[in-house]
Amino acid sequence: MGQMNIGDAAAAAGVTPKMIRHYESLGLIPDVQRTEAGYRLYSEREVGMLRFIRQARALGFPVKQIESLLALWRDDQRASREVKELAGRQLAELEERQREIDEMRSTLSAMVAQCKGDDDPHCAILEGLSAPAKPADGEVKRAAKTLKQVRAGSTAGAAKPCHAPAAPPQSAHAALTAWLRTLPPQR
Repeated sequence: MGQMNIGDAAAAAGVTPKMIRHYESLGLIPDVQRTEAGYRLYSEREVGMLRFIRQARALGFPVKQIESLLALWRDDQRASREVKELAGRQLAELEERQREIDEMRSTLSAMVAQCKGDDDPHCAILEGLSAPAKPADGEVKRAAKTLKQVRAGSTAGAAKPCHAPAAPPQSAHAALTAWLRTLPPQR
């Protein structure tokens, strides 16, 4: 196939030239050869990397994990266990996001169903949006356990399993905050 300019490489990889420049600026793909006029030239190797990045982004992998995946992809001595662990963490993150989306859809669906949608200024949707947050039962139990561990000075039991996302999802934090507001002040 030979060397390609940025437009041809973008078309072959299914990305835009702007994304190629962005991936280069992030260091996801190495600096490429340039013509005397300064135009970038891409080989099939770089196009393969661009396809890899595009597919990883389509699966929701963040840039840091894509860097790790690219390093593993290039390493002929890699253990597939490492790749599976990275993919497993991403799958767990996607499943958590899906649960959050399902919760949002359920809540919003209930609000829409409660709204009459007529000329009356009373609106169940606006009331629902302005009401104090009420965490779900599972979130309350997780928040109570975490709070108990923090108060005891131990977070050993609060550690996430290796397949869980590194940072707690925003909804768990919001639930903990909402639940803490319901507690009486300590004296």
